[in-house]
Amino acid sequence: MISKTVLITGANGQLGSDLALEFMANGYTVISFTHVLADITNFAKMREIIDIHKPQIVINAAAYHNVDLCEANPDKAMEVNFLAPENLAKICAEKFIQFIHFSTDYVFDGEKNSPYIESDEAKPLNEYGKSKLAGEKAILEANPNALILRVSALYGVRPCRAKNGLNFVQLMLKKASENADLKVVSDEFVSPTSTESIAKITPHLAEINLHGIVHLTSEGSCSWYEFAKEIFSYSGLNPSLSEAKSSDFPGKTPRPKYSVLENARLKSIDTMQMPDWKSSLHHYLNQIKN
Repeated sequence: MISKTVLITGANGQLGSDLALEFMANGYTVISFTHVLADITNFAKMREIIDIHKPQIVINAAAYHNVDLCEANPDKAMEVNFLAPENLAKICAEKFIQFIHFSTDYVFDGEKNSPYIESDEAKPLNEYGKSKLAGEKAILEANPNALILRVSALYGVRPCRAKNGLNFVQLMLKKASENADLKVVSDEFVSPTSTESIAKITPHLAEINLHGIVHLTSEGSCSWYEFAKEIFSYSGLNPSLSEAKSSDFPGKTPRPKYSVLENARLKSIDTMQMPDWKSSLHHYLNQIKN
């Protein structure tokens, strides 16, 4: 059996690093690209790289995903989250290469107040969500066979470059170790999802050659406050933690109050399913403790 080659952009990020490990574990030859090695906004350069390596699959895990920076730099957000994925989708369509792209729960406005399925209308509230939605539409127009995986509230072992190296779990543990008074919003609801759980299922989704939009998040949901409580409870910590409202932070970039995703398509077509958010969190806390 000839090994398939997968090229992964953003391969040094939280998600990209786990994807690279999982595809290697599944027998793939992995070509890892980072922002240092390749600027994904450079259309000619990416075409050259793809021509050299001749992958059967291209996965775009690169993004400009610091929500506040996207708000301050909407042009850069569009360049990285819209134009670059559109170009990759076009190259892959021309060369009959499978293309997989990661998007976000922030394409929704949160007004539904029940889990969003793939066919729900997207209405982003901020520049990050707008740029990611623009990317989704451009990808599917350029390459109808592309697969877009929407994810939510990610955390992983590899440092999160967009958040000063700390994901939410690590930030909470750091603040607790510093005996900080913690105020966490209780009126924004998400499905916290480990990058490892996403990475484990992605090679399988590539093999069955799905296309279109698929939600891929942990089962269940919680507020950010409930997420923090579970982190501390499982870790045996009892810091000063209190509930806050999003309105308590007036300078904060608008975020959807409810961006929980339902893995509707995944449940309808496949036996592989995502774990619930608490079991994934406990597994992750055991990992970083050890």
